Parts: sequence; C-alpha cells; structure tokens
Amino acid sequence: MKSITIKGSQRESVGKVATKALRNAGKVPCVLYGGDKALHFSADELTFKDLVYTPNAHTVVIELEDGQKFDAVMQDIQFHPVTDKILHMDFYQLFNDKPVTMNIPVRLEGNSPGVRNGGRLLFRKRKLAIRALPGLLPDFITVDISKLRIGGTIAVETLLNDDFTILHPDSTAVVQVKASRTSVDDVDEEEEDEGAEEGVEATAEEGGAEAPATEAAE
Repeated sequence: MKSITIKGSQRESVGKVATKALRNAGKVPCVLYGGDKALHFSADELTFKDLVYTPNAHTVVIELEDGQKFDAVMQDIQFHPVTDKILHMDFYQLFNDKPVTMNIPVRLEGNSPGVRNGGRLLFRKRKLAIRALPGLLPDFITVDISKLRIGGTIAVETLLNDDFTILHPDSTAVVQVKASRTSVDDVDEEEEDEGAEEGVEATAEEGGAEAPATEAAE
C-alpha cells in the first residue's frame, strides 16, 4: 500500500489553550496510539490534504522534528461543523507482526452486459473493511463486472483472499445490476446483434464506475 509522509512536531502541552493556539496557527493536533504510550503531535493542516481528501487508502509515516519516525494508519478525524476545517486526528501505530483494520476502496473492472442492456448498476459497497498485516494491505479491491448480468449480484464471498480477512458477512452485496424500464432481455454476448445494443455502456474506472443515466448507488 502507498504511504504518505506527515511531518510534525511533538506537543509539549495538550491543554485547551495550547490546542486552540495550534489551530489558530493552521496546525492540527494529533494523537498516535498503539505504542507504549500515546504520542501527541501536531502538523500543518495542508499536510493532510492527500490523506483526507481522496477516495484512496494510504498508510502514513509520521516524521517528527527530533528524527523519530512511526508507521501508522488514520483511525479517526474530526471536522469543524461549520467551516469543515480539520480539528483533530487520531492515528494507530503499525507493527509488521500485528494485523490492522482498514477501509479499502473497491475498484470496478470491465463492462457489465447487464448495464449495456439497460440495467441499473448499484454500487452497494464502495469500501470494504478488512483486517491484514501491514505488509499485505492492498491499495484497492478489484471487482470484475464483465459477466454481471441483469439480476446478478457480486457478494463478499466471491472476493475472499488469503492475504486479508473481509469484515463483512459473506452474503453482503458489493455490486448489483437491477432491471429498469429501459432494460431488455439479458442474452449471451454471442447472441447479441452488433450495433443493436440498448442502454448505456458502463466502464468501471479507479475508485468506482462511471455513472450511466440509469445508475443508482445506494
């Protein structure tokens, strides 16, 4: 999994006055858990833009001014209810021999024949919670929809992997194609007339599928 470096400074004081002063200076108070004791530090708010404002998942290298470095993952984030500025962030320290839980984005791949025949693509789970050793965390989970027809469902049970554990019931639907008013009978590819396809082709790209006019995500 790709990693982002966060350069920060260890906090001397964690009181309300010191915390307010940090925020006024454009910095975010943070806490790193999981080690021998909690580590309080701060970093410029702009440092977090590639970590927070992205659909992708990343691990983090926290690099402090005194030379200390920690591998971590973001656990929690608090935003101001009005301005949406980042108020606080929690991180969890990673160790090579200890599994960690993360939400990993789902990437759809291929063209669904059900969508080409007018069906509605329902992207039920855009992220999946998984548990794995840090070195086995994937950047994304690929779901092939090239054989997904009208009425079809791809569930968690088809995505099981020896490298990680998916923390959802096996029957959980990840993506489905439902019939719509414009859908036609979903026949085999070899029986389809070239140039006579109805509906809109949906091509799955990174982070999700391009939404056709009839797509609905729930």
